[in-house]
Amino acid sequence: MAVPSRLLLCSAVVAVALLVAPGEVAAAAGHGHTHTRRLRPKKSAAAAAAKLYPANATRAEAIERQFTRWVRFVGGRLGHGTYNYNRPALTLLPARTLVVDRRPGAGDFTSIQAAVDSLPLINLARVVIRVNAGTYTEKVNISPMRAFVTVEGAGADKTVVQWGDTADTAGSWGRPMGTFGSATFAVNSMFFVAKNITFKNTAPVPRPGALGKQGVALRISADNAAFVGCNFLGAQDTLYDHLGRHYYRDCYIEGSVDFIFGNALSLYEGCHVHAIARNYGALTAQNRQSLLEDTGFSFVKCRVTGSGALYLGRAWGTFSRVVFAYTYMDNIIIPRGWYNWGDPTREMTVFYGQYKCTGPGANYAGRVQWSRELTDEEAKPFISLDFIDGFQWLRL
Repeated sequence: MAVPSRLLLCSAVVAVALLVAPGEVAAAAGHGHTHTRRLRPKKSAAAAAAKLYPANATRAEAIERQFTRWVRFVGGRLGHGTYNYNRPALTLLPARTLVVDRRPGAGDFTSIQAAVDSLPLINLARVVIRVNAGTYTEKVNISPMRAFVTVEGAGADKTVVQWGDTADTAGSWGRPMGTFGSATFAVNSMFFVAKNITFKNTAPVPRPGALGKQGVALRISADNAAFVGCNFLGAQDTLYDHLGRHYYRDCYIEGSVDFIFGNALSLYEGCHVHAIARNYGALTAQNRQSLLEDTGFSFVKCRVTGSGALYLGRAWGTFSRVVFAYTYMDNIIIPRGWYNWGDPTREMTVFYGQYKCTGPGANYAGRVQWSRELTDEEAKPFISLDFIDGFQWLRL
């Protein structure tokens, strides 16, 4: 039985209001921990939510923080996983499906953004947005409190959402929108899932040294997101893996410079990473800034191919952390493997590792001395779903 959207919104507002207790507007920020799973204390939902906002947060931010706590309660206590192929995830309200088709009358909406905008501002039930085959030339943004959204295409080669903004594109007030705002598809809400769809930024490969040409295909800025069978196509800064814990399986990611970047905690499993660099390029630019931050990228059973001469990663963050395990690397990999971003002091703080990789580009003999070839024990925390706490929130 369908539940009217007005009732959903009212229920959500009541739930949020009940959670905002007097004197609770300014919550203390939580502390991060090093990535040692068996030694790391569990983060409380309150600490994780409070970390996003300072103690002097505005009332609107505080309400959003409390809503995030409530969503985590739904996910953690009631077993609401991101997706579940074997059994339906438990939700407070029933799931529903919306159909997007470019042809008027063939679906519920003719654009993905219109389907997103039809959801309650505070969404509490799993909603599947099924996008039929076609190329959708539009810019999509999912707001922070529209949680539990699944976007499912008809196949990554059949369903494409594309746009062409870059960092120097004029945004509001005529100012450049920056890398953050250039995303074709921006996700700011928790428990997001994408399956069998292509996210594309159509901006061309920039010439070497060009400024302001970063063009993001997808930006994910929220926790507990999964991408299965998706393509991410762009040139510079293709996939902005910004914040949160994320899982990518059987995805194709294409770009030239720093085309997987950000400060998320992400596991890439069985993915194909393809460089289209004309000269030099870099696969990752991970932005971990502190020893206390539990973030990093792990590539397991992936393939790295393409053109140009490619660094495995550049140390965007002082404590940048990236691991490649059981991964095939073509001969495009620069023997040194890693670049310190022009700051030799970062060589003492980054964590760059390989474990049982294969292919002509995987030879560890030429790697920089400040990277490492991992032992079985060192690799263990990086090569399973434990890396992203996946057994807690990801149902396969």
